[in-house]
Amino acid sequence: MAVPARKKSKMRKRTRRGHIKLTVPGLAPCPNCGELRKSHMVCPNCGYYDGKQVVTPNN
Repeated sequence: MAVPARKKSKMRKRTRRGHIKLTVPGLAPCPNCGELRKSHMVCPNCGYYDGKQVVTPNN
């Protein structure tokens, strides 16, 4: 089995792993209640989507 001749430097290792990170979900304020919610999803606070009551809130 092949073995690397030299140790990978920290810079090379970190450059390769530069895209492996946590991302923040895109949050937008609900036009009805102002609570932050995910885009294109029903508001968990008030239950509105596209100006219509879709579900009853659990509050």
